[in-house]
Amino acid sequence: MQNNTEKRPRAVLVGVQLPGATEQDLRLSLAELGRLVQTLGYDVVGTVTQRRSSLAAAAVVGDGKLFDLARYTGGTGIVPSAVPPRKGKRDEADAEPEPAVIAEDDDASDGGPVAASDASVVVVDHELSPTQMRNLERATGAEVLDRTSVILEIFHRHAHSREARLQVEVARLGYTAPRLRESGGGGDRVRGGVGGKGSGESALELDRRKIRDRIAELRRELDAIAKEQGTRRTRRQEQFRVALVGYTNAGKSSLMRALTGSEVYVADKLFATLDTTVRALHPESHPRVLVSDTVGFIKKLPHDLVASFRSTLDEAREASLLLHVVDGADPDWAQQLQVTRTVIAEIGADDIPARLVFNKRDQMSEAGRAEALRLHPDALVISAKDPADVARMRGEILGFFEEGMVEGDILVPYGSRGAIAEVHRDTRVLSEEYDDVGARFTVRTKPEILARLQSVAKGGRGDEKREEEA
Repeated sequence: MQNNTEKRPRAVLVGVQLPGATEQDLRLSLAELGRLVQTLGYDVVGTVTQRRSSLAAAAVVGDGKLFDLARYTGGTGIVPSAVPPRKGKRDEADAEPEPAVIAEDDDASDGGPVAASDASVVVVDHELSPTQMRNLERATGAEVLDRTSVILEIFHRHAHSREARLQVEVARLGYTAPRLRESGGGGDRVRGGVGGKGSGESALELDRRKIRDRIAELRRELDAIAKEQGTRRTRRQEQFRVALVGYTNAGKSSLMRALTGSEVYVADKLFATLDTTVRALHPESHPRVLVSDTVGFIKKLPHDLVASFRSTLDEAREASLLLHVVDGADPDWAQQLQVTRTVIAEIGADDIPARLVFNKRDQMSEAGRAEALRLHPDALVISAKDPADVARMRGEILGFFEEGMVEGDILVPYGSRGAIAEVHRDTRVLSEEYDDVGARFTVRTKPEILARLQSVAKGGRGDEKREEEA
């Protein structure tokens, strides 16, 4: 096992503390970036940080830190100029470089000093321009990734459904298009116009046009899928619906599995769930309650991904109740909660009733639990692994919907026997009796469901039978 771990590629992280951010902000952001990188299968061997008023236009960090970074990768630490440099003239500014801020990562596999040429990947905690990425590659001799590309690669690996794969491809192509580079041949052009007249398109322009065409094609496919999903959601509109939302790896899928008894995928990794799953609360309640698990959020989530997954997030926007699931054991939970609320507002779901749930109670300290409840006295503190906590959570969900129910009578004529199954599914039956006319029920349910089922007594069948959930 140890030998397999040592063969994992190694990465060094780069972060810049910009005005308005604290050292704590930078530390937490880099810790999260480290978890993202580890999700991709890399071992983090070190971190290089710098405090700057802005990212260096050439290579993110200054010349001195560039040399420090090159120590990890075996690069020169110098960005080659387009004009060959004159030999013997090293930048005098680098004679007294700024002291390095290099911290060995706790997860480094060897635990000792980092050797030159040890890291093969440089990961920057900011979105890079094509120039910055190219210059960093030249100075370090290593592959360079920015935060956005790391997140996109994780999404690409974890997308399973056709919709998720299409959504991720749209975001990846949108990220790639402005970062395409000319090939070694430079600006070779394809003939344009009738008879070859005109300058035509360069190979780079042609590639970008192909990407735009492909994005348009993918969006048409996504629109068709979204229309189909919208139809299914419309059929579920009357039913009680709960959506689990929150930061990635907060334990939403674990809570989903515990509440519904379903075998949804659960893993201790970031963005393990990308596909929205809808299951009925188990043991099944009357009326039936549907629970949906949604894609997790993260700081600096690429806007293209938020846009691409907007149809998936419609489950949250159309829910009756949102459960904001928070990893209570994470020291950065307050900022993570703020990120979740920001994204929820962006998709127009901030006016939906919500309940705050601190998960992973078993990993929280007593002081941590007390502080969470002091700041959010109405929150629930649970562990998705504790059956008693899950039962309490289930009771809270049913109690919320109980407040919106009304009591009424329904008459189902014998000629509409199929409606009896709907009554039992969509209401809580308080009493049931049969006479010469049909079945008479006294029930509690949502007002709109009661009105629909009562229409059966007028000789109609009501709406078509709602689609059963898998």
